[in-house]
Amino acid sequence: MRILHTSDWHLGKSLENFSRIEEQEKFLEDFVQMVEENNVDLVIIAGDIYDSSNPPARAEMLFYTTLKKLSNGERVILVIAGNHDNPERLSAASPLAYEHGVILLGTPKSIAPKGDFGKFKILDSGEGFLEIEIKGEKAVIIALPYPSEKRLNEIFTSELEEEKRQKSYSERVGEIFNDLSKKYRKDTINIAVSHIFVAGGEESGSERPIQLGGSFTVEIRHLPQKAQYIALGHLHKPQRISSTLPAYYSGSPLQYSKSEMNHSKCAYLVDLKAGEPALVKEIYFKNYKPIEVFRCNGIEEALEICNEYRDKDIWAYFEIKTESPLPSSKIKEMKSILPDIVEIKPILPEDEMEIEDYEIDDKSVKELFEEFYLKENKVPPTEEVLELFMSIVKEEDEEDETSEA
Repeated sequence: MRILHTSDWHLGKSLENFSRIEEQEKFLEDFVQMVEENNVDLVIIAGDIYDSSNPPARAEMLFYTTLKKLSNGERVILVIAGNHDNPERLSAASPLAYEHGVILLGTPKSIAPKGDFGKFKILDSGEGFLEIEIKGEKAVIIALPYPSEKRLNEIFTSELEEEKRQKSYSERVGEIFNDLSKKYRKDTINIAVSHIFVAGGEESGSERPIQLGGSFTVEIRHLPQKAQYIALGHLHKPQRISSTLPAYYSGSPLQYSKSEMNHSKCAYLVDLKAGEPALVKEIYFKNYKPIEVFRCNGIEEALEICNEYRDKDIWAYFEIKTESPLPSSKIKEMKSILPDIVEIKPILPEDEMEIEDYEIDDKSVKELFEEFYLKENKVPPTEEVLELFMSIVKEEDEEDETSEA
């Protein structure tokens, strides 16, 4: 069985106030072609289809049109909800979707209906798992859409043991994976798909946090250990997050912030046979409109760069060293040459911190945080913010001590 793993499309997302929908349309056209050219049997979209729980109509139309093209009556599409998605809204089209080979799962308690759906069969299913047959091959899939604290509580409400409900987030997710892993068999292809933050994953900055102080982080040891491939969503940088487990974040298809400007975006093409290790290959996407950050010594240098890039389709950020506020006429001139300038940031002398003159050796972590917060926000941190920051620092120190021990 050949699968293609993608996630974090964030349809409808903007860069500041600039729409990305045209880039997303180009990506999805190429993605459909990629699926066709590689004879994919199963497409897995591991959450964050949309950028908000109330996506614009154009984004929804783009998603459903793409699903129709992807399935084409020939393959299965498995979609789970991420933390940006409205799970009920995402799965609302299920009655029609199954007939087109599309499985939409909104919550951890979702149950796919059993039956023959033309090119594939759902042989067995329950909360969080399904067994499908595609072209004579059988696969058992553990599917855990974004498990918020509330949705995890719903799963455990049937259990009267208070102690079990009070376990850590990671342990509770691990229990779910462990229980569902009992559905795996030696004669089936065994896959897991989820939208979670796994400890050790590298963030890019454009994700909406689903963890606070590590409380919603899942430890690698709590992932399904017997899965042949673990398809993850949430982090925007493509990466394998374990040297011992085949657990991968496919990342977002586009650069969604300037922190991602050096990321190469991809999907994972995975060949699977029962009882054998997964064969994983990256398939890279085009960068339809690159993000560029220019650091300039003065407005005239910025204007030269605008002229140099005037015929290139880019998103531009400018950081301009200047002794005084930038003239509005010059800013207007820059934007007339290079229309998609996202930000022009003047760097005044007082904004430049001379590293060599800044002594940090004698400062406490608390003092450094107070100075940083004041610089960034122009007001000192409140006592509540300070207490929260110091509690996080304490937790990190305790974790480091434990790991060293």
